[in-house]
Amino acid sequence: MCTRIIRLLGCILLAASVASAATPPPKAKARSRRAAPVVRALPCGDYVSFQVLLDRQGFSSGQIDGKPGNNFNHALSAAQAARKLNPSGIADCDTWKALGGDKSEPTVATYTITEDDVNGPFEKVIPRQLVEQAKLPGLEYQSPIEAIAERFHASPALIQQLNPNLRLAAGKEIRVPAVPPFDPAVKPTNEATGDISVTVSRADSALRATRADGTVVLFAPVTTGSEHDPLPPGDFKVTGVSWRPEFHYNPDLFWDAKASDTKATIKAGPNNPVGVVWIALSLEHYGLHGTPEPGNIGHTESHGCVRLTNWDAARLASLVKPGTPVHFE
Repeated sequence: MCTRIIRLLGCILLAASVASAATPPPKAKARSRRAAPVVRALPCGDYVSFQVLLDRQGFSSGQIDGKPGNNFNHALSAAQAARKLNPSGIADCDTWKALGGDKSEPTVATYTITEDDVNGPFEKVIPRQLVEQAKLPGLEYQSPIEAIAERFHASPALIQQLNPNLRLAAGKEIRVPAVPPFDPAVKPTNEATGDISVTVSRADSALRATRADGTVVLFAPVTTGSEHDPLPPGDFKVTGVSWRPEFHYNPDLFWDAKASDTKATIKAGPNNPVGVVWIALSLEHYGLHGTPEPGNIGHTESHGCVRLTNWDAARLASLVKPGTPVHFE
């Protein structure tokens, strides 16, 4: 079991203020507001539909959020290359058609909320300190919207956007991305074959699971090492897969651990530091695993290991087995 963990780096947004040299008139000043980023319309389809189509076909852009970005561009480029199109990473009409966007199958579906969705169990407050997390009975979701969003590979903000005046109650119908639902309580069926290999590339922060003939069966964004724990290049093998693992925290292995920290065992759950699955490698302390922060995948750094969204990590776990080759580049 890995004794390393990701610690997401906090990002501090700095707002710039502009002082006026002129003396203001004796009346209330108008408040300036930062304009929201403009998401331009696409010539064919929209960002949610593109992300859903990519996800269905094994080219994950991480969280489905209806926005452009590096994760989306990389997934789109990989899908374009797989379909013999120009791998531009641009959402054009040729790519829309190649992904089946011109067909009638909807990319947004209706989901009926269940009693389990709203009743949990939930762990409403999860402290950031690992030694404090070890005191909790489990690292489950914190709220119904977090659980539902992760079930459909989406950001909570997108679920709210698709459902104005959202009220989460059993029996209520809501709109969600039309993707195969992820269930953190159900271990994925293993479909591993002998011709699968895995490559993790830091250049585009992505993982590729491919067959011997070069066919990509899974493309997903990842977060890799940092300046203190860089991803070590080389060839390794999968040594085992653990579903819903506990996490064994050892502060001796963390450069940024507090002097007062002690060893601790953190219970299983989707908000466990390694998410719902741990794929051990023939490289001590390193593995491929899930995360409690899917929105940060591809955007932050880790303590050396390779992390994916929980649903992508579960898909990867279904494709690998002991002996599967893994290449870091």
